[in-house]
Amino acid sequence: QVQLVESGGGLVQAGGSLRLSCVVSGLAFSRYAMGWFRQAPGKEREFVAATSRSGLSVDYVDSVKGRFTISRDNAQNMLYLQMNSLKPEDTAVYYCAADRDYPISEGGMDYWGKGTLVTVSS
Repeated sequence: QVQLVESGGGLVQAGGSLRLSCVVSGLAFSRYAMGWFRQAPGKEREFVAATSRSGLSVDYVDSVKGRFTISRDNAQNMLYLQMNSLKPEDTAVYYCAADRDYPISEGGMDYWGKGTLVTVSS
């Protein structure tokens, strides 16, 4: 059974930092590209960041470039999202997801976690 479990969300003040983690089990982690998505209240889910199978290629939505860093540890089956200089507009439920292909696309993701809530206060 494939499981993706996010953690690390919480309440933080604007300008602060959080590190999200996603532990993956039940699949060959190193064979999957991975991504982070988020869904803010009342809005559609959007792409945040992606990493290739090796971690050598990454991509970000423009609104988080320079503030967020995606990384992975294939030996530990872990995906991370380091979020710095957080803004109230970053408030959302953050999801990790796995895709056999890279570049990834939201509609093409094979597996999803249940999400972790990040709330940024002003």
